[in-house]
Amino acid sequence: MKLKVIVHEAEEGGYWAEIPSIPGCATQDETFDELLSNIYEAVEGCLSVDIRNIEVTEKDKVLEVAV
Repeated sequence: MKLKVIVHEAEEGGYWAEIPSIPGCATQDETFDELLSNIYEAVEGCLSVDIRNIEVTEKDKVLEVAV
């Protein structure tokens, strides 16, 4: 899976990044190299969120896929 990441320079120093295809998924750090590491952790964390307020009937199927 490939995701576009937008990296911003923070006004107070350092960097922050957002992943537009995953709403609310963002991270920050002091150096660009540290930010790159954080991006992977942020995406993994955002994608591992289990949404519990979904109605599932007996006709529905719940799948778990690896990407």
